[in-house]
Amino acid sequence: MMRFLEDDEADDPILSVVNLVDLFLVITAVLMVLIVRNPLNPFQSDNVVVVENPGAEDMTVTIKDGEKLERYTSTDRLGEGGGVKAGTTYRLPDGNLVYVPE
Repeated sequence: MMRFLEDDEADDPILSVVNLVDLFLVITAVLMVLIVRNPLNPFQSDNVVVVENPGAEDMTVTIKDGEKLERYTSTDRLGEGGGVKAGTTYRLPDGNLVYVPE
């Protein structure tokens, strides 16, 4: 008699629906974790800098300042400017950097 009851539970179609609901809950939880960990998350902080492919030819820098997003893409051109030398930076043996203005 017990074997007959077990077979009825195995054929119950509502169990497969419950399993699908569980699967969608897990997928939703994973997606929410990914959204929270994203550095450009609108709910995180106001100022964020994201560097994609650092040092590569196709390096991209994305700067989030409040609600404003700016994206800079590297090119093979050298930059030009009209600035003057303002000082010198030295690296100490312990790894710290010291800036000495002129």
